Amino acid sequence: MTHTIPHPRHAPVAAPTAGQPYEYHRRPLVEPDWTRFPGWRHVTRDQWESAQWQRVNCVKNIKQLRTVLGDLIDDSFYTDLEADQKALATMSMLVPPQMINTMVPFAPLTTEALLADPIRRYMIPVASDRRTDWPSHPYASRDSLHEHDMWVAEGLTHRYPTKVLAELLSTCPQYCGHCTRMDLVGNSTPAVDKLKLTLKPVERYDAHIAYLKAHPGVRDVVVSGGDVANVPWRNLESYLMRLLELETVRDIRLATKALMGLPQHWLQPDVVEGLERVARTAARRGVNLAIHTHVNHAQSLTPLVAKAAQTALDVGVRDVRNQGVLMRGVNAATPELLDLCFALQGEAGILPYYFYMCDMIPNAEHWRVPVWHAQQLQHDIMGYLPGYATPRIVCDVPFVGKRWVHMLTDYDRERGISYWTKNYRTSIESADLEALNKRYAYYDPIDTLPDGGQQWWTDHRDD
Repeated sequence: MTHTIPHPRHAPVAAPTAGQPYEYHRRPLVEPDWTRFPGWRHVTRDQWESAQWQRVNCVKNIKQLRTVLGDLIDDSFYTDLEADQKALATMSMLVPPQMINTMVPFAPLTTEALLADPIRRYMIPVASDRRTDWPSHPYASRDSLHEHDMWVAEGLTHRYPTKVLAELLSTCPQYCGHCTRMDLVGNSTPAVDKLKLTLKPVERYDAHIAYLKAHPGVRDVVVSGGDVANVPWRNLESYLMRLLELETVRDIRLATKALMGLPQHWLQPDVVEGLERVARTAARRGVNLAIHTHVNHAQSLTPLVAKAAQTALDVGVRDVRNQGVLMRGVNAATPELLDLCFALQGEAGILPYYFYMCDMIPNAEHWRVPVWHAQQLQHDIMGYLPGYATPRIVCDVPFVGKRWVHMLTDYDRERGISYWTKNYRTSIESADLEALNKRYAYYDPIDTLPDGGQQWWTDHRDD
């Protein structure tokens, strides 16, 4: 007698032969060897891990960059860089050694490799990077999100009903070429005469606290700048403790790219001890304290960055999250974006949170991506990461705020104009009865449009 063996309910499935669109490979973090740069051949580990050494040795100009790179880079690169600095750059040069060390980290340093490097592309832009046909969109503006227009006190932007942005100062340890606050942050450049904060810090902080006391509907404060790593710790701790005295404040987020760009700052004993005092007070009062950093490429993540993030968590900060920016030539492709997210979440203990579309500031068209491209990226990264670590890709629409890229109401792909609606009024629209019934426009980079759309914008260039 023969017996038929029942087919298993969960029979093994043959592995597909085509492979997955993205293949995950774990890549432990590595601190690149900074002594490969001629200017740092004799820098010791103790020097490298000193926040003071990092700040003193930031690269602020072409001469200092030449000293670091030596004769490894052709003069043509410096000529290209000088042309950008003289006419196009919206941010002055300021790059910590930590960030330069993540450029071309594991290959011979050549002019071609440096030009192609994703960190270099947004931290040290050169003239040949930028578009000559449409360097700026016709609707680009210095304060593209109108944050300054929504100041309710100097440096305090009330854009969302329950949230405010507190700009404590206008400097950072590093200046990113694509900075959305390029009208205020950093030194003036030939292309941009910067706005200035006029109040003394103590007066500015007093005005913030007074506004929050008078507006108990605000429960969430993003403490930023600039970068809070440039606020003397004693002053920052005092400000945070004052926020924690307000019963209505339930969320505090510290915005600091320096967690990645200058992790040595966040590892200083006085900063760590002070952060622990703030975190303990926040926990005791039931307030969510988080750090938001800004990493745009997996190369930027090193063991020192992971140590800084873990130290913040160890002393009681509830979350360390990343808000990156999508940029062509940097991370606006599925493999690069997933590599970054896995490195953040799996290796550095930083939660991938948001990726913003690059804002419509001057001379940024070579970085920006169209809405449809951002939508495709959101589609393509789904299913690989844990759900809680899958970032939302958002468009920060002027007068609207953050919107998931699939939330648009209408989209003219030919002319690259998307339309968005909103469900709240900003601080400058309190009397506008029609604010919630309007459609607000956002614009794709013109060079990404079909020929007909590009021609339309050319025909209307002077409208």
